[in-house]
Amino acid sequence: MAKWAGWGAGPAGAGATGGPSRLFLVVALVATAAAAAFLARDGRWPAAVIAALGAVYFALRAFAGLGRNA
Repeated sequence: MAKWAGWGAGPAGAGATGGPSRLFLVVALVATAAAAAFLARDGRWPAAVIAALGAVYFALRAFAGLGRNA
């Protein structure tokens, strides 16, 4: 079983093939950053903060090695 598969995913579940690609993580980063910007522009601050935290998470996953078996 792949080491990445965790949190109850099982051997054939999500993550069994090694986790999300860097391209996927960068696309998710851009999308969540854009969502945070649009939400902040509309004054929806709680949702904007949550989206910004998501962008930080995806940035850490894509560029800092968070969640990798390095």
